[in-house]
Amino acid sequence: MARKNRDTDSPATPFPSREAVLRFIAEQPAKATKRDIARAFEVKGEARVALKHLLRELEQEGLIERRAKRLAKPGALPPVLVCEVVEVDDDGDLFAEPAAADPTAADTEAPVPRLLVATSERRRPPGVPSLGPGDRFLGRVVDLPAGYEAVARAAVRVIKLLDRKPEGILGIVREAPGGARLLPISKKQQAEFLIPSELMGGAEDGDLVSVAVVHQSRAGLSHARVIERVGSLKSEKAVSMIAIHANEIPHIFPAPALAEAEAALPAPLAGREDWRDLPLVTIDPPDAKDHDDAVHAAPDPDAANPGGWIATVAIADVARYVRPGSALDKEALKRGNSVYFPDRVIPMLPERISNDLCSLKEAVDRPALAVRMVFDAEGRKLRHSFHRVMMRSAAKLAYQQAQAAIDGRPDERTGPLLDAVLRPLWEAYAVLKRGRDTREPLELDLPERKILLKPDGTVDRVVIPERLDAHKLIEEFMIQANVAAAETLEGRRSPLVYRVHDQPSLSKLENLREFLGSMDLKIAKQGNLRPDVFNTILAKVQDTPNRHLVNEVVLRSQSQAEYSPINIGHFGLNLRRYAHFTSPIRRYADLIVHRALIGALGLGDDGLPDGIEGRLDRIAADISACERRAMVAERETIDRLIADWLSDQVGAVFRGRIGGVTKSGLFVKLEGSGADGFVPISTLGAEYFAYDEARHSLVGSQSGETFQLGDAVEVKLVEVAPLAGALRFEIVSEGRRGRPMPRSRLNRQRPRPDDDRKRRVVRKAGRVR
Repeated sequence: MARKNRDTDSPATPFPSREAVLRFIAEQPAKATKRDIARAFEVKGEARVALKHLLRELEQEGLIERRAKRLAKPGALPPVLVCEVVEVDDDGDLFAEPAAADPTAADTEAPVPRLLVATSERRRPPGVPSLGPGDRFLGRVVDLPAGYEAVARAAVRVIKLLDRKPEGILGIVREAPGGARLLPISKKQQAEFLIPSELMGGAEDGDLVSVAVVHQSRAGLSHARVIERVGSLKSEKAVSMIAIHANEIPHIFPAPALAEAEAALPAPLAGREDWRDLPLVTIDPPDAKDHDDAVHAAPDPDAANPGGWIATVAIADVARYVRPGSALDKEALKRGNSVYFPDRVIPMLPERISNDLCSLKEAVDRPALAVRMVFDAEGRKLRHSFHRVMMRSAAKLAYQQAQAAIDGRPDERTGPLLDAVLRPLWEAYAVLKRGRDTREPLELDLPERKILLKPDGTVDRVVIPERLDAHKLIEEFMIQANVAAAETLEGRRSPLVYRVHDQPSLSKLENLREFLGSMDLKIAKQGNLRPDVFNTILAKVQDTPNRHLVNEVVLRSQSQAEYSPINIGHFGLNLRRYAHFTSPIRRYADLIVHRALIGALGLGDDGLPDGIEGRLDRIAADISACERRAMVAERETIDRLIADWLSDQVGAVFRGRIGGVTKSGLFVKLEGSGADGFVPISTLGAEYFAYDEARHSLVGSQSGETFQLGDAVEVKLVEVAPLAGALRFEIVSEGRRGRPMPRSRLNRQRPRPDDDRKRRVVRKAGRVR
């Protein structure tokens, strides 16, 4: 029997389903208060209580979140937001991104939403000046015009200009009649600019320059003038130079910092324990220039700990040379971390510190902060202690060199160390590995690629380095040292910066659960979430064609690790407390932890400065941002190097795997090189392809042909933009068989008919992105 409305005594509207409420919140973000939802579904009287309970359940499950009085789908755009203009295309259309978005979290987060700026020179609101790339404004989300569905997620109308980016647009000068053209170096900046001869500012063909837009045009190229000549692409290391300037990475040390570094003297033995007779060794990549960690292991002589081991990790004592508030300290905080490119390193500290005084060189006295850890036979840490020491490295070894010795191929360097130093390290690692296996951290199978360069700085080849036990040994020793640092400082109630990694959000878990359900894989909804839940899933697909797909989707469900003075644990490593301690030469977070240990344990007068507790929030946020900035720069440089390497192979067919699926098309990663390129949705076929978010796929509306994340495909390289690091592909293989998407879902996605807009969107989507 239908419910009766108490006021009218007439049949009431049926109580809304969960799906209907979620759809309303997603489609009406500006009208999603409890009152709005009740009014939309005509929920009255006692039914309001049931609606309140339903909304609370959805919020607890992570399917919606509260924003002031409004409810929203996690990740949904707020009605009003701060945006930054990132692109002006050939048609004069402006595109923006939310200013708070994190563009570096592509490996763990959804793509940053691309927004059409719904204003033009003809319709600009009074008092709102014309906009250009880098400008920030307050905008209101409005309906996306027909025809733009494939190139933007939503539209925003400008409310108020907030600020303009003082720096110009970076690009490469190419000579042309009457002046020059500026070729963009960013995938976001597609349009070229015309630089009149009188506005060249001394720039020459091939120069990397910064320009300011002097005239924007909807018909033809906009005009710009050179405001800074950065350098020539004909110089060495030009590709990484682009990323350095594009991401505003500090790379020139100020004179005061260099002066402090040059004036520094080697640390004396006074006030330190003398560990120079302990045969600590460094094990690093063969091309490493600085060595900030050394290791040693020996059986525990304590009869009460049979089968136990003592593992020692010594870390360069950077705090001895970089004092709080000094010019070196200020510059290190500004940089946050060292940045590693295939052709160069931008260090956090000057070479006098990083490659000399703090580098644990072989047979040279060096100050260190060391931790001695005692483990039982099952890999459980029983106790640990920190020491400020003077050490002398017994040997500088490479990973492959140390592994070869253990595998029965010692050389003249490792032979004398094999029995006394190397074998004990591997035996101790076997014990620590038992503890790691019991802990069960997240074990994703996503091999990393390394670019090898020729002497001229171009790509020679791309390799996947073998993952050796030597790598795992050093990694586990460092993890245990980091845990010991966090435990000590937490026990002493000392301020510190933790390395934290939150567990996946409920909304991401729900999406992952729905995706795995399509493959008959399940994740329990109840209980305490642990990494081994994911490991169980990964083990089930280890030897199946879906291995790559499931690893990718599990990775994307994870949160991003960051620095914080508030401890929430490290989900991926399955550790309750964790802090970076082992790389103070290249990470400012580790330097903070070193100073905290020195102060908490009374190891010197160069500990944390007074009053730092009130600044740790901001410091943690800043160094987290520096880390993301470095990741972006490193990734952009690799993209540009690979694109240049492939520029003479247009028309070639490659094997690859779908690494990303969006409403606009597919991102494909090539086998071997790992190069990423884009396949516009308009090139997939004659039929309409719909985006299935839950299954990370594009589905043909008539045939059901499906292209899903992780699928192996063959693609043809059709366009290369080396300066932007962009590749465009066409799919030449068929997709997997599937069912067409239900018509009800198709109708919500299919763009409204507008022939002119359709022609424009096909043209836009077809360009290199």
